[in-house]
Amino acid sequence: MEDKSQFRLLSERRFLPFFLTQFAGAFNDNLFKNALLLIVTYSAAGLLGMPLNVVTNLAAMLFILPFFLFSGIAGQVADRYEKSSVIRWIKLAEVVIMALAALALWYSWYEVLLLLLFLTGIQSAFFGPVKYAILPQVVKDQELVGGNGLVETGTFIAILLGTLVAGVMMKWPQGQQLVAMAVALLALAGLVSALLIPRAPAAAPDLKVSLHPLRETWKLMAIARENHRVFLGILAISWFWFLGTAYLTQFPNFAKSALLGDETVVTLLLAIFIIGVAAGSIACERLSGHRIELGIVPIGSLGLSLFGVDLYLNMPEQPIPSDWWMILTDAYYRQVAIDLLAIGIFGGLFIVPLYAFVQRETVPDKRARVIAALNVFNSLFMVASALLGILMLGLFGLSIPEFFLVLAVMNLVVSAFVYQQVPEFALRFVIWVLSHTIYRVRHYDLERIPEEGPALLVCNHVSYVDALVIAGAVRRPVRFVMDYQIFSIPLIGSFFRLAKTIPIGPKSKVPDIYEAAFDRIDDELAAGNVVCIFPEGKLTRDGDINTFKSGVDMILQRRPVPVVPMALQGLWGSFFSNRGGPAFRHLPKRFWSKVHLRAGDPVPPEQASMATLEQQVRELRGDQL
Repeated sequence: MEDKSQFRLLSERRFLPFFLTQFAGAFNDNLFKNALLLIVTYSAAGLLGMPLNVVTNLAAMLFILPFFLFSGIAGQVADRYEKSSVIRWIKLAEVVIMALAALALWYSWYEVLLLLLFLTGIQSAFFGPVKYAILPQVVKDQELVGGNGLVETGTFIAILLGTLVAGVMMKWPQGQQLVAMAVALLALAGLVSALLIPRAPAAAPDLKVSLHPLRETWKLMAIARENHRVFLGILAISWFWFLGTAYLTQFPNFAKSALLGDETVVTLLLAIFIIGVAAGSIACERLSGHRIELGIVPIGSLGLSLFGVDLYLNMPEQPIPSDWWMILTDAYYRQVAIDLLAIGIFGGLFIVPLYAFVQRETVPDKRARVIAALNVFNSLFMVASALLGILMLGLFGLSIPEFFLVLAVMNLVVSAFVYQQVPEFALRFVIWVLSHTIYRVRHYDLERIPEEGPALLVCNHVSYVDALVIAGAVRRPVRFVMDYQIFSIPLIGSFFRLAKTIPIGPKSKVPDIYEAAFDRIDDELAAGNVVCIFPEGKLTRDGDINTFKSGVDMILQRRPVPVVPMALQGLWGSFFSNRGGPAFRHLPKRFWSKVHLRAGDPVPPEQASMATLEQQVRELRGDQL
């Protein structure tokens, strides 16, 4: 897998028709919405006897309102029925809506266009849940991050193209007629590609669909809160849309007032930001090693704040009139462009692992409803973003660069809260940094670790970072058993508590801790978790494997579970090992060194004797220390 690119999915039927369907839909939505906004702004002032600002905000509300009203029903439908059929019906509805929109555009029936915008919002509200719920069914687990990266890339590129094409077409003679033909053709293209999507069985075929919009939307909130980690992931995704909406909404005013730019500058800033998000989304698969890697999420959030602050600091003090070429060539303006590109890139790194995390951690028979709840939260956060912009820029009188600075600071606060609530984010961040800076970790046969249910891992103990290396390689969360004295070390102790590490010590010295450790181990295994112990009981002082102690036998007597032997290679001689004296006492001499982690076949509990496991770990390690 590590040598295969996510782009190969675009050549396979299980993914390509779905990708083209969602791309055409996103393109069409944005083409239609932006064309309508341009019509309202320049051609239909005074529509329905209302001022321009009122009509503009009414149009925005008509598109968002269906997500509040119909997401509850949409989530049920996507869980209840076979998903490719649901997509086809949704796309057929889009063809009908866009055919009517084409007529309304051709004959300038502007009031009808507002009604059709509302219907487009309904269609989008129904497509959102099935769009993300089908993805785990059409790609493999190790492809989920890459698949999400492609979907997010396609979505943002479609947003960009829809916005640009609407602007270009509406400037041409007979622009409304051109848009009319385009939206109808795109809807047909989406339906044709939807016909080729392979079947994706219903996740909850016995679910009874309720048609009470507001009540079902309220129920979505309860479903989303059933898994606290997933709920916080939903809030984090919605926070990204809060930030993204704030940036995209202010671009026209930002280009005009802060950069003294013309219309080409607005287009360029939009393109730079969206290209950044697309690039970050694509990069996720490579950075995560084809797995759902939550360690990338804190990198994304830190980058969002860092470059948000840098954007404020690099604003020209006395801007001069500019166009798109000056933004790219002038040193001061170019730095603004670089900051916006970086904000987009780190936004992509932030959002893609979160989507994959929510998809993986949600039970299949409720996945579409959880995604529907996510769409509701996204809409709420986008509305809140607009209100905050009005408050900060209007009531408090902040400049747009100052508003961007406030967003960067707010992002740090929100991120700290999420990582405090879900320590796995911070833990994975440390592990990811370790395994991509000091070491190059390669792992072999880790698929031998059971994907579900309890399991006990046993491994040789070479250095103080053994647990971090293992945690970074194993897909499932692992509870490590470690010497209780580590917990007294400042920062390190807090970190391991955050990781739910189990302290243990000699029975002769700390009998209470000793007994409590085995109780905790048994509780974790009873809960179906993976526990890792280092049966040597201490770090090796000569690179060889010490004799295994009897802890494994005691654990298995209380809770017979499969045991997976593992071996670390390449850590002996590192800064964190005891080679050449106690660890941490000598200067680091090795960076980016190769470390290997190997797993053996699971051993049934009745065959997992101390001597047998020690022999298997020795064979796995071989002669490489």
